Amino acid sequence: LLFHTDRGTQYTSSEMRQFLDHHSLTYSYSKKGYPWDNAVTESSFKYMKKDELDRRVFKTTQEVTLSSFEYIEGFYNPKRPHSANNMLTPNQKEQIYFESL
Repeated sequence: LLFHTDRGTQYTSSEMRQFLDHHSLTYSYSKKGYPWDNAVTESSFKYMKKDELDRRVFKTTQEVTLSSFEYIEGFYNPKRPHSANNMLTPNQKEQIYFESL
């Protein structure tokens, strides 16, 4: 499992590194002075919040988990085209990649 983030002090602290090490998580940081490193990920979270999460009131973490899963696997990956993928869905882009191997 990979934990990728910017180089904010909360993420580069020794406490965070210990937490990641304790849970056998690999850490990855964006390049210094390069804010575009996380642009695609931040865009996907923006749309998930706008399209799904901000429209609902959740009572449990299980409801948030299920809603997020249904949004990602039921809509975002199979149906939503992306300009970063030449207007292909993430599933289509992935399929083309694996077929090219």
